[in-house]
Amino acid sequence: MIHDQANYERDGEEVREPLLSEKGEETVDVTDESPLPDDLTRDELTLPAPSEPEIARHYTRLSQMNWAIDAGPYPLGSCTMKYNPKFTEDVAADPNAAVHPDRSERSTQGNLELQYRLQEFLAEIGGMDAVTLQPPAGAAGELTGILVTKAYHEHHGNDRSEVVIPASAHGTNFATAATAGYDVVELPSGDDGRVDVEALEAAVGDDTAALMLTNPNTVGLFERDITEIADIVHDAGGLLYYDGANLNALLGRGRPGDMGFDVMHYNVHKTFATPHGGGGPGAGPVGVVDELAEFLPAPQVRENENVSGYERFEPDHTIGKVHGFTGNWLVLVKAYAYIARLGDEGLSDAAAKAVLNANYLAERIDLDVPHGPFHHEFAATAGERDAADVAKRMLDFGVHPPTTKWPEMVPEAMLTEPTEIEGQSSLDDLAEAFNLAYADTDEALDAAPGRTAASRIDQVSAARNPRLSWQALDGE
Repeated sequence: MIHDQANYERDGEEVREPLLSEKGEETVDVTDESPLPDDLTRDELTLPAPSEPEIARHYTRLSQMNWAIDAGPYPLGSCTMKYNPKFTEDVAADPNAAVHPDRSERSTQGNLELQYRLQEFLAEIGGMDAVTLQPPAGAAGELTGILVTKAYHEHHGNDRSEVVIPASAHGTNFATAATAGYDVVELPSGDDGRVDVEALEAAVGDDTAALMLTNPNTVGLFERDITEIADIVHDAGGLLYYDGANLNALLGRGRPGDMGFDVMHYNVHKTFATPHGGGGPGAGPVGVVDELAEFLPAPQVRENENVSGYERFEPDHTIGKVHGFTGNWLVLVKAYAYIARLGDEGLSDAAAKAVLNANYLAERIDLDVPHGPFHHEFAATAGERDAADVAKRMLDFGVHPPTTKWPEMVPEAMLTEPTEIEGQSSLDDLAEAFNLAYADTDEALDAAPGRTAASRIDQVSAARNPRLSWQALDGE
């Protein structure tokens, strides 16, 4: 066995769990009288008693058991796992940003100006007319956008009950439409992996509230018929919704609003390098065209026409609040800092490099990529091999694998998105891991991974018989 942070030898035996040797213990007597019943008290207690170096090594090693973008490539397709530049953390940590949102507008003009400028930045990037910063995550922004769509139709007396969604769309699209009370109409993809225009014409009608679309789509393909698609939806009286998951491929080179989209959400953790929240906090701003601006959540920020400065205001037919105040402030600060630092040229360059990196990596791997030409990501197929097994084996070569078995339109899919941050040597290492894992023996794939902190997991048993406490491992 190769020895590393997760595998080592102790007393002549191979050990996989790297923390046991660090658990020094001390047993103390409990002498104080307790008002609790005897069956709830004990006479002695065993406590951990590590030294300070042991504590430092414990947490350092624990951090090394997890993969992170700071450690190496993280090519999860559709996730856009960008490096989070540290200067944005410094900006967000500035004491001047630590302003309570309940303070008066007069005393928070700096905050309001930044929020206004970020609204303007995002509107310009997306080709939208108005933006709300309030939603606390991408999925929350998605729901907000569909609720705005619903409010628009209801305000104009349109009884619309359906949302059309391509089969290759993100799962949140289906969940969002259903949560908002709509029936979902699933749209099949054409043979080329894009929207089947004839199928779309048959699917839309008087009940259509919106078509939710990602462009480029989930396998990285640009919807070449996007203006025709927009006309079909609009002619039916529906709205065109842009899922901003793949906006990173278009920065400075194409705008959803110019393609005919009416409403969109921005994933700032994907496109503008804020942290992937792991449950929060996050941000999912929403942009809309003029006709929808009056339905956005309240409050928004605008320039004050009477005095020099900025003020909050409530749109005329607002859907209300979807989160506290104007959103997760410090996440928005990081997004603003990233956009301001890169500027127009930098954002356009990021999109170009994201597309270049995806195409370079696809050329270097031995797996077939059935759909192209693609932009920022691609869906390779593992063919006769199990994509999840290949991915697990890639872990043994020191890289994080791509998204597997999705989208379902590609058999044994390995959806890969290296983003713009990787250099050529990093992409070469990633390609080598792809090829070594893909070409390995069935025995090696069945046993992988072998060098990670957690070995291969029986996923079926884990789902049916979860053990949620370390105490459940006693006696094994």
